[in-house]
Amino acid sequence: MGEGWAVGEGLTGGGAPFEVERGEGGGLAYVGGVRTLTEFVEATWGYGDRVFLVGEGRAYTYREFFAAASALARRLVDGYGVRSGERVGIVMRNHPEWVIGFWGVQLAGLVAVPLNAWWTEGELAYALDDCEPAVLLVDGERLGSVQAWAGARGARVVVFHGDGGGAGSAGARIERYEDWEAPDPYGAPPAVDVRGEDDATIIYTSGTTGRPKGAVATQLAQVGAAVHARYQAAAATLARGGVPGVGAAPVALMTFPLFHVAAFTTLYPVMATGGTLVLMRKWDAAQAVRLIDEHRVSHFSGVPTTALELLDAAGGAGGGLASLTNLSTGGAAAPPELVARLTARYGTRIEPRTGYGLTETSGGVLASFGDAYRADPLGVGLPAPAVEVRIDEGGELLLRGQSLVRGYWRDPEATAAAFTPDGWLRTGDLAVEVDGRIRIVDRIKDVVIRGGENVYGVEVEAVLHEHPAVADAAVVGVPHPVLGEEVAAVVQVRAGAAVTGEEVREHVRGRLAAFKVPAHVVFGEVPRSLTGKILKRELRGAVHRQVRGG
Repeated sequence: MGEGWAVGEGLTGGGAPFEVERGEGGGLAYVGGVRTLTEFVEATWGYGDRVFLVGEGRAYTYREFFAAASALARRLVDGYGVRSGERVGIVMRNHPEWVIGFWGVQLAGLVAVPLNAWWTEGELAYALDDCEPAVLLVDGERLGSVQAWAGARGARVVVFHGDGGGAGSAGARIERYEDWEAPDPYGAPPAVDVRGEDDATIIYTSGTTGRPKGAVATQLAQVGAAVHARYQAAAATLARGGVPGVGAAPVALMTFPLFHVAAFTTLYPVMATGGTLVLMRKWDAAQAVRLIDEHRVSHFSGVPTTALELLDAAGGAGGGLASLTNLSTGGAAAPPELVARLTARYGTRIEPRTGYGLTETSGGVLASFGDAYRADPLGVGLPAPAVEVRIDEGGELLLRGQSLVRGYWRDPEATAAAFTPDGWLRTGDLAVEVDGRIRIVDRIKDVVIRGGENVYGVEVEAVLHEHPAVADAAVVGVPHPVLGEEVAAVVQVRAGAAVTGEEVREHVRGRLAAFKVPAHVVFGEVPRSLTGKILKRELRGAVHRQVRGG
């Protein structure tokens, strides 16, 4: 695919670290290397006393982490009798123990089910009924949301950072993690047989368009996701004239919620290189600036909203971010304003990165970084080696490769609708190829069709973000009796700024065709998910009511 592959050829040719081959299912897969997450995490034990996890309460070295994860795995297998194929749910904020829990499940040869820590009790109950975990790993804040379900089914619950609260938990078997004996620093994980084709994770889709579905990734798929991240890091290093694998290991401030696949795009490469992961229990931009300074953080990763807030906070702190060399965003489309602001303030010292991935791809599968990203801030870049990209006649982006999930948990109809018979995933996103690189222009369902002309929200939203008074913006369609739909913009104004609807329209009119100019401008907050996606279904209803009322 066009320019950019010259960098990758030295990494993907015969005998190269990221060599690929055509698999039995038709898609591409990496040659050699580990085939399971169990093998992946076992290799990190060699990093010994390097600091791995830094949380608000404590830090873990790799040796301490591996001992704790192994002890948890032994309890799951030997103490609780959980067996291969059974599920373990994880419902926690971004504590270091979330990471211990996830890898303990993998060392036990079980299926990890990271669940959205912000779901209500009813939303959690829906997913728990669907995946039926044998054990739940929860923090004290989430115990009240799951103990009724656990009690009704006699499920075991391990509580981290909590008192175990027996009230209302009749029938549930609840233990406090803090009451367990200290892990044996030389204790090995249980002897279990884990194969590449075994299920590794079930991660639920966001549910922004209906009930969430459990996307099931095999061990090989998750390993593929880990290799994608390592490849993109190596390609970025080569592109800026460096040598992959040389230099200090990354220190990453990871602000994605750990239950979201975007988090793994940071977690995997940090672990593979013996780096340090600095976690925030709750996002706070000023605290993030302090943590970057305190821990000499080199890599920031988060949704575009948090990245923009970080730049605001760093500016307020007198510039800041002295140790930062990489700023990566994902989970939602990044407005061009982000890379423009980063470059204007820091030049090329801080490398910008963005990309594209889905729950169904086990994380990022395309990436854009450095000068290529600065030159094309609307693009999401090039695919990893074991990923194939196709754009069909209708403009929909299709993907195939090792990291794709095998389907949806107990939902063959949804699986058949999402995948073609030869393994291509229908992403639901409209895309274009520009000079060999991919741009995502909109979700198919979100395109506004005005009088037969397609208006792509991403394009109009990017222009709206360029206005100095605009903090955030979203575009939706509203019904029109003649045109079918009209363009409506929701604009969130920066604190202390002022702008009128006509000024917003005039700003867009000077940059885009007349049919793309919003007919309606509504002022208010732009609702976003925890991973930064605009909640357009929620927004659309509110805008329709306001426009009809107006």
